Amino acid sequence: MKRIHLSLVALIATSSLYAAQPTNAELLKRIEQLEAEKSGKQIVPVAQIAEDSEYGKLKISGDYRFSVDNLDYDMADGSNQSNDGLLTNRLWLNFSYKPNRHIDFNTKLAFNKVFGQPMTQAAFDGFDWLSSTTNTDDEFRVKNAYINYRDDTLLGTNIPWNFGVGRRSTSYNKLLSLRDDMAPNSPLGHIVSAEFDGGHLGFDFSKVTGVSGMSLKLAAGRGASYIMPTISYAPDADIGENINMFAFNFVPYSDEALHTELQAMYVTNLIDLQDMNDPSKGFNDVGDMYLSAFMVSYKAAALNNTLFFASVGLSQTKPNEGQGMLGSTDDETGLSYWVGAQWDCLLTDNAKVGIEYNHGDQYWRSFTYAEDTVAGSKMAVRGDAYEFYFTKEITKGLSFQARYTYMNYDYTGSNGFFGNTTGNSMKISDIKKAAAGWNGMTPAQQQGFQQQNPQMAGQMEMASNMSSQVVESAQDIRFYLRYKF
Repeated sequence: MKRIHLSLVALIATSSLYAAQPTNAELLKRIEQLEAEKSGKQIVPVAQIAEDSEYGKLKISGDYRFSVDNLDYDMADGSNQSNDGLLTNRLWLNFSYKPNRHIDFNTKLAFNKVFGQPMTQAAFDGFDWLSSTTNTDDEFRVKNAYINYRDDTLLGTNIPWNFGVGRRSTSYNKLLSLRDDMAPNSPLGHIVSAEFDGGHLGFDFSKVTGVSGMSLKLAAGRGASYIMPTISYAPDADIGENINMFAFNFVPYSDEALHTELQAMYVTNLIDLQDMNDPSKGFNDVGDMYLSAFMVSYKAAALNNTLFFASVGLSQTKPNEGQGMLGSTDDETGLSYWVGAQWDCLLTDNAKVGIEYNHGDQYWRSFTYAEDTVAGSKMAVRGDAYEFYFTKEITKGLSFQARYTYMNYDYTGSNGFFGNTTGNSMKISDIKKAAAGWNGMTPAQQQGFQQQNPQMAGQMEMASNMSSQVVESAQDIRFYLRYKF
């Protein structure tokens, strides 16, 4: 009996001894705690990291929008074209992952489609600048896919910096994002709203200068690659050279109320159709272009949280030898300005009201091919654009918007490419006058005039033929219902 008791005591003692031995993980944790106590750092429990940290988790979100657009176009020949109810779906699926505080990866899949099965394909559906924003088929397209890296110091200095590469977020940009009720992407919407693949390198100078919000970003991207995959991705000399974009973005000052920002771009090897009536003939490389914009915004909390903003944009063409851009073989400078305001609605809670005005002159050219309005880009207008909108949050995640956009064109080519074929900037009033003069003649008078002045007669006849294709004014009345989750 005594032997049994002694054996039990020995077994219990042995079990207690082994139970008291820490595991490798516990030993490692104790060592880290001791090192942290010496260095003064705080150790966050593993359980707390798993529950509270934003790192190491795949985040999924979505944004669905149902829209009804009433479209109306007044043509230069006096005719009218309209669509009383264009019904469209837009769905974004967002995926993001942050393994640590330095890195984040983001992807956005986009689905844009008119209701029903379109019987004709939208022009340039596969064009990379706008393929993920155009209402066409029932396919998902990759709108964004990029990785960002950031750090708090640069080479031992107190300068936070970051870089990223991939398919960038370069539509729904600053100021344009206001009426779209979303956080802005980094480029200035006055000069660019198009999809690009590229990268950036950014620096935050606010700490070292003491100037609130001061930062600088350098960026480069590619909008088209002319290659022949059948020959190991060699350049295709028959089409043209790659369309590249180089830009810098500088924020001189920014705080909770006041924001200032400057952006400048240089875009190479821009294109135009060789034949407007036959796009299958391809493109010509017509030249390069400079673009720049400077914006100021101010939020007046005392005036019902009204945000006032103003932006001025400049563009300058650099045609290749033997080519023309926007109707001219010379370097031409275009000017645009944009003002607006957005404020909390006084009549109902959780609602915003906004009003905007745009003006562009004869040679203004923006790079805004992603969806701006269904009727065409108001940022590219060579004339005047007016817009009013009301956005209301119905319940958490669900919102409604009513928007009216009117564009009155002074010159042709606002929504074309960059050459003389689709981007030619001709005064619409001159086209109407020449067309009216030609159409007012009898066939005999037209023949006689052709003999007397063949050049002018040819111009008048061309104006008569093209007047039915020239949009003099356009309007888009939009209603949408949107759910974000």
